[in-house]
Order: sequence, then C-alpha cells, then structure tokens
Amino acid sequence: MMTATKGWAFALVVIFSVLLSWSIPRGESERAFISFSSHEPLVKAVSLASADGGQDFFMEMTDSVAMNIEYDFYRDTCPEAETIVSSTMAQIYSQHKNVSAQLLRLFFHDCFIQGCDASVLLDDSNGNKNHSIEKQAVPNKSLKGFDKIDQIKEVLENVCPGVVSCADILALATRDGVVLAGGPFYPLFTGRRDSARSYYDEATAEIPKPDDNITQTLHLFSLRGFTDRETVSLLGGHNIGKIGCEFIQSRLHNFKGTGKPDPTVSPSFLNEMRVFCEDNGNEKSSQGSPMAATMASPMAFPTAGPMAATMASSPMASRGMSEKPARRGMPYFQQLSSSVSSGAGFDTHYYQSLLRGRGLLFADQQLMANERTARLVRAYASDDGSTFRMDFARAMMKMSNLNPLTGSQGQVRLECTLAS
Repeated sequence: MMTATKGWAFALVVIFSVLLSWSIPRGESERAFISFSSHEPLVKAVSLASADGGQDFFMEMTDSVAMNIEYDFYRDTCPEAETIVSSTMAQIYSQHKNVSAQLLRLFFHDCFIQGCDASVLLDDSNGNKNHSIEKQAVPNKSLKGFDKIDQIKEVLENVCPGVVSCADILALATRDGVVLAGGPFYPLFTGRRDSARSYYDEATAEIPKPDDNITQTLHLFSLRGFTDRETVSLLGGHNIGKIGCEFIQSRLHNFKGTGKPDPTVSPSFLNEMRVFCEDNGNEKSSQGSPMAATMASPMAFPTAGPMAATMASSPMASRGMSEKPARRGMPYFQQLSSSVSSGAGFDTHYYQSLLRGRGLLFADQQLMANERTARLVRAYASDDGSTFRMDFARAMMKMSNLNPLTGSQGQVRLECTLAS
C-alpha cells in the first residue's frame, strides 16, 4: 500500500512539474530551471491522467518505486545534491554550450547498455585499453563530457563524501543540460547505484548505428521497451549539437559499400554536405550511434547522435581517458526557412529537416521511410513544439529508469572513472 501511495504521489509531482516546464517560454528555461513555481491549478495537472497513455504512465512510475528508486532519494543523506548538480551544470553551460548535447548522448549510450548504471564512464583499472571497456567500443569512441561529470562528482564529494552515485549525477546533469538548452524539465527518480564493470561487447553490438534502417532502429529501441512514438521523440534530441563529418562520409561517396553516394540524398543537399565535410581529414567511419544529443535523439539518442563539439579539458580529465579534440561537424540545425531562426535551440527543426529530406544521418532520414514513424514526424513538425516536448520529457523519464542498480546492488564510486 505504501509503495502504491508513493507511486501516485510521484506521478502527481511528475505531471505538475512537466506541465510547468511546458508553460515556461523557451527563452526563460535557463533562468527558471533551478527554482520552479507556478500558478497553474493543480486540477489541470491531475487532468493529464486521463490523457492518452496516462494510465500506463502512472504504472511505469509506480513500477519505478518498486525498484527502490524514488523522488528526492538524497533528502536525508545529501539534501543539496540536486541543487549542487544543477548549479554546477549552469556554470559549465555558461562556458560550454555544447555540454547539453554531449551529456544527452553520453546518457543514452549508458542507459542503452545494461541500464543507467554509469558503466560507460569506467576506465580500465588494469591498464588494458584494448577491447575491455565501453569507452573503447567503436560507437563510444567519440563520446564527450566525461570530464564534466567528473567535475560535478568532485563538488559533491567535497560536500557529501561517498553518497551520490555517478549514475544519478549523469541522469540529473543530462536533464539539467536539456533544460539549459531550451528543452523541457522532467522530474527524475534517484537512488541508482554504479556498476562495478563495463560492457564492451554489448556496446559494440547493441548501440544503434547511423546507417541503420528504420526496421533496425525500431527493433533496438523496442528491445528496451520503447514504442514507435517514444523512439521518434527520443531521436528528436538530435535537434541540438553537431554531427561529426566522419558519420556522414559514407553517405557522400561509398554508401553501404556501393562506391556511390546515398541515392536517397538530393543532389543539392549532397553537394552541401560535401562542401562542408570534404577534405577535413575525418575518418570515413559509420559505426557510431545515431543518438543525441543525446537523448538526444533520445537521447536520445536516444536522446542525443554523435554530436561532436569542442570542449575545453578539465584538470580532472587526466585521471580518466583524455577526450579527443573535436572534429569538423555539421550542426543539426540548418536554416530551413525564414520562419525558423538560425539560433533555434530545442525545437522541432529536426523534424522539419526530415520532411525536406535533409536528415544528416541515414538513420534519421529513415524515419520518413515508415508510414507510422513518418506520421509522427509530420505531427511533431506541424505544431508549436508542445507535443514533441511533452513526449520527449516522458520518454526521457522512461529511459532514465532502464534497469537501474539499487539497494545493495552495485556501488557508489568515489571516482566515476574507477570502480571502488
């Protein structure tokens, strides 16, 4: 009975917080995300329970409570934990705007493999850097943002030693990065614990690839319990950050080994990508993930794609694997029409670009190759962004609850790169 009560209580918090997030103008997100207040009637929040999928949403939240993760898990052991994460993220974002896309992709790659357990953050303590940890898997070699998680962890360790897990830090920092980039706020359970091992083989085989077709993409997401709608919304995380040219190269010259460019790309768009990415010295690899900035799609990924971006090194980076310099990349946002500002942030321009056949990744554009997903793309592109933001927030909450380690499982690392 107590578990059910906690689940319904959290569901009300979820609804109220997400509705509040949608009511805040996009330009106000950065100033508003740390301290929320609203005059919206609570009855409006409760009414969302009758919306499409509302009952399933409540059940998912109640199931999460049963997994021993809960809202405000650190209220007694480290009451300032979430405030410290959000304030530190605000400081980082003020200097490195690309951190939002980097963490969205990092979070997706973590959760997609064995759940949200911070296994992607681990270095190999044995010094064997070859085929042993997730960081070394081909889809993960271009991941960035590790040093930012280390930075937040260091602040928390000074205040609450050995209390806040790296898995929770990554989940919270990703959420705050989404909000800082103009995306929706979504409440999170906490209480995840950190994995003591990393999963190289699984990361190599199971991270979605940029040249996957729509059937492959939907299958990989469905194995994690995501519906078509949730998959399409998570891939919308690709609306922030950049895509490294190395993930586009095969579409330009040798698509799937044919020796020819991707025939689905229009000649004009093909020329644009070639001009932007030609002769930049990038590897012609297509084995990364299509997730974002990740979501990000989702972050997404899903939440979301290989969003390469320049990041300054942290003094703590030397303790883990050093991050590679950014390579040349194309922004996910392209000037689509006079009605879309070139400064657009977390919006629906990703879907608008797909309608025009201008998806940068083959896997992105494949959303238009299936009538079910194409219908969702058209729906997201046609409204003011509120539908996408609602669906993205809910899908990110669902992704954050994938197979967490809780209770006596796992550990709380003292350093995010090293198992305790």
